[in-house]
Amino acid sequence: MSTLQNDLLLKVLNGEQTSRPPVWMMRQAGRYLPEYMKLREKYGFFERCQTPELACEITLQPIDIVGVDAAILFSDILVVPQAMGLEVQLIESKGPVLPDPIKTAADMNRIRVPDVNETLQYVFDAIQLIKKELNGRVPLIGFAGAPWTILCYMVQGKGSKTFDEAKAFCYTQPELAHQLLQMITDTTIAYLKAQVKAGADTVQVFDSWGGLLGKDDFEHISLQYIRQIVAALKDEVPVIVFAKGAWHSLESMAATGAKGLGIDWCIPAHLARQFAGDNVVLQGNFDPAKLLSPIPVIKKEVKAMLDAFGNKAHIANLGHGILPNVPVDHAKAFVDTVKEYTS
Repeated sequence: MSTLQNDLLLKVLNGEQTSRPPVWMMRQAGRYLPEYMKLREKYGFFERCQTPELACEITLQPIDIVGVDAAILFSDILVVPQAMGLEVQLIESKGPVLPDPIKTAADMNRIRVPDVNETLQYVFDAIQLIKKELNGRVPLIGFAGAPWTILCYMVQGKGSKTFDEAKAFCYTQPELAHQLLQMITDTTIAYLKAQVKAGADTVQVFDSWGGLLGKDDFEHISLQYIRQIVAALKDEVPVIVFAKGAWHSLESMAATGAKGLGIDWCIPAHLARQFAGDNVVLQGNFDPAKLLSPIPVIKKEVKAMLDAFGNKAHIANLGHGILPNVPVDHAKAFVDTVKEYTS
């Protein structure tokens, strides 16, 4: 295996001092890049995910075009429910649809904890190809959705701002909900372990809907399952946990053994640090919509963000995924400002 030419991300995750923070952007491989749009016109979404050559090409685009310090695998969190036996459709500009969601105990018979090497081999093939093509330029981040976030889609059957049906499922059929959460957890652990075996240098768990739960529910419905995932992987690779909006639980997330915690733009750096403590790296927290500002404003705001974190245990990133309408030179301005930063 080639040694990494740029290992800033891994150094920071392992608690080492670096001259500047590493920088990457959630959803950096995709919809704001013209090169990605060309592939999108030719191939369906899951075709892009399931064809290792395409997934590889898309993963590498932001490294070449924007100059980030890490690659993140091009895939989707919904490959997991797909592997478990649910149909998932991705409708461009409308989002995911799962036509036969889980509502009752009988529905549970339609899903299983799969052999990930049978159902998700295309992901591991893509990772091996990406590692070869990256040739040590930057580390590769693997990922999966957190069990609660995956349950949201498996039960609601589509995207939602509130996921009230998914919450109602947990509150009215708790035994069933926990059975489903455990199945997702078991699948996710096997899936991430196989990503690491294929070559992922670090993994991120995305709990996009973690912030929809209050502190106690977050512990009970989400964090106890994330904790299992971190425990299963933390001795193999550094794990980053990003539970958007769940700032109330930064302290308990830090206690999982995760090396990094992603935060969104609604919590200031000093408060996040106070909650999370000093033994974990914070990742974030630039508002993705701010990338639509004029470039001089972006540069000023990025510097302000970096100053707020201090050059201490920080990975520069957005507080959520990059928006499709962000101009590429604005994304580049974000990355370049971090690269030029000296505290």
